[in-house]
Amino acid sequence: MPESLSLNGLLEKVRSYSPDKDLALLKRAYHFSREAHCSQKRGEGSPYIKHPLAVASILADIRMDVASISAGLLHDTIEDTRTTMEELDDLFGKEIAFIVTSLTKLSKVEFKTKKEAQAENFRKMLLAMSEDVRVILIKFADRLHNMRTLQFLPENKQQRIATETLEIYAPLANRLGIGWLRAELEDLSFKYIMPDLYDELRLKVAKRKEEQEGYIREVIGLIEQKLKEQGNLPGKVTGRIKHLYGIYQKMQKQRITFDQVHDVIGLRILTDSKANCYAILGLIHSLWTPIPGRFKDYIGVPKSNLYQSLHTTVIGPKGERVEFQIRTEEMHRIAEEGIASHWKYKESGVIDEKSSKYIAWLRDLVQVQKDVPDAMDFLEAVKGEVVPEVVYVFTPKGEIKEMPLGATPVDLAYSIHTQVGHRCVGAKINGKIIPLRYKLRNGDTVEIITSQTHGPSRDWLKFVVTQRAKTRIKQWIKAEERAQSVELGIRLLEVELRKHNMSNALMKSDEILGAARALGMNSLEDLYVAVGFGKLSPHQVVNRLMPEKAVEEEPVKVRRPVKEQKGVSIRGIDNILYHTAKCCYPVPGDPLAGFVTVGKGVTIHRKDCPNLERLALEEARLVDVDWQPSADANAYARLNVETVDRPGILANLSALISSLNININHLEATSTQEKKGHITFIIEVRDSSQLKGLIHKISQMEGILRVKR
Repeated sequence: MPESLSLNGLLEKVRSYSPDKDLALLKRAYHFSREAHCSQKRGEGSPYIKHPLAVASILADIRMDVASISAGLLHDTIEDTRTTMEELDDLFGKEIAFIVTSLTKLSKVEFKTKKEAQAENFRKMLLAMSEDVRVILIKFADRLHNMRTLQFLPENKQQRIATETLEIYAPLANRLGIGWLRAELEDLSFKYIMPDLYDELRLKVAKRKEEQEGYIREVIGLIEQKLKEQGNLPGKVTGRIKHLYGIYQKMQKQRITFDQVHDVIGLRILTDSKANCYAILGLIHSLWTPIPGRFKDYIGVPKSNLYQSLHTTVIGPKGERVEFQIRTEEMHRIAEEGIASHWKYKESGVIDEKSSKYIAWLRDLVQVQKDVPDAMDFLEAVKGEVVPEVVYVFTPKGEIKEMPLGATPVDLAYSIHTQVGHRCVGAKINGKIIPLRYKLRNGDTVEIITSQTHGPSRDWLKFVVTQRAKTRIKQWIKAEERAQSVELGIRLLEVELRKHNMSNALMKSDEILGAARALGMNSLEDLYVAVGFGKLSPHQVVNRLMPEKAVEEEPVKVRRPVKEQKGVSIRGIDNILYHTAKCCYPVPGDPLAGFVTVGKGVTIHRKDCPNLERLALEEARLVDVDWQPSADANAYARLNVETVDRPGILANLSALISSLNININHLEATSTQEKKGHITFIIEVRDSSQLKGLIHKISQMEGILRVKR
């Protein structure tokens, strides 16, 4: 299609909902972008302008304003061409220049890792979004078009981009209420992350749709007839198919096979008022028996993303389960478009009231992030805030509080105020004392009990789920541990100084500060902390103070790598005890972190080990370690496999593992009353790549419900 027609098509889209708008700005943005990108090509070889034009077209589909669509056309100009912010400011104004700059990656900043760069760019974008929500809407359009054309990239990039989309952008779209976008991003990510499973599920869903088409038509006809009999009760009935990733999630969460998923196809009824939603619900429940526990009223208590609908599942004709969603046309528009349905700005550029409700959580998060300077931690905080499933609880005064699924009274206490969290000693649910690790349920009335003499416990980190609670608990414990380690470090150094007939006055001298800096410490306090935690020995410090008399410290017996590490040496640890953690079983290729325990040496964990996050609150207790490549490297790894309980599945799994020349060192197998099998393998692998390949192959086997390390 000629470019002029593509531009004309974009202009026609915008005119369809903004007939009175002057589109000269849009035309200028298009021609500027085309000229700026004129020498560039997309991965498939087409002119680069096709990408910004596609982004602009997606923005027009969701009826964005001219400034947003113009920014969509220009969104890559600063990053990928010689265009500057000042140039965009002069030609298109401060508003568009701000949006484009907010979408531009921090390419001139050096980062240690690609993940750190991605996290910092994401934080920059979200901070800008809290000022102008159009930033994230344009980023969504950019990401969506990139996902639609992902087939033109190498497989490793497909996996990385799809994973990032699934973990960050799809949940964020859901948090902002854009239902159609979340579903498409999830399905596209699913397609590239687990292609075999995606294709298998797609074929099964198509077959189920074909089998049930006649049945659904029959139910729709019956409901339409009953609506007419009720005095022409308005209601438009349509069939809907749950998106593939939604089905996959249900199978994983409930640990069931596809054949056990009953709501692949459901019915949606749109009506004209809230009252008629409930009237239609009553009609359906009078026709068929509702299934207990499957009714949800999101009209009376809307979700945090303003989603409203009635959900119910009934035993319909012929004993088949049928799921219904009942909502008004306006509720449906908000369910599909979310914040995009409220994008309109006042002349001052301030976000309207409804849009503010969508991002109030983000502004609160921006405040919290002042205490979370690390971009990776901020990214994890955002992931924790965009959870799709929530519970609604009440305070003793009847105020509704929304908490993520799995939240505890401690999470709730910290959501009220940091000091309420710190001083929490207990809680009452519906008037009864309960354990602090109790998981809140819908409708609970929660009373937090506090004491002024109480402080957080490290054990709380085992069960809290909100990032706010985790961050506040860690800060408190970190401060306490640091104070204790400073005190211990001072005592140990004073003892060592006396041993060498040196004055304690040295403890506050320039000489010891110089020794601290020579040992890589920025201050005396950092030195005391390192000694207190056992990262440095007092002898090392004294040797720095009196180099002319330095003597060798009595060597510490080094515990050589245990059996699972044969052929592997670990760089970064000298003359100190160390061992690998049995909670996470690190293997060559995994990013590592070492945790110092006084008197026990260093324990080597995977960097993503949940126990490490809970233990290593003070950076002084962490040491940099890495795998040293070795030709005959081998390490133990643990795999937990959940299966459908049926004959032959263990034999098939063992045969698959053996066929890949992987040795099974140990296995345990149990079955449950729900006809599920739980199998734990301890296996020997070369590295993380071999382990990932095995996990992928196991997950594709028939009868496998879940595989994890």
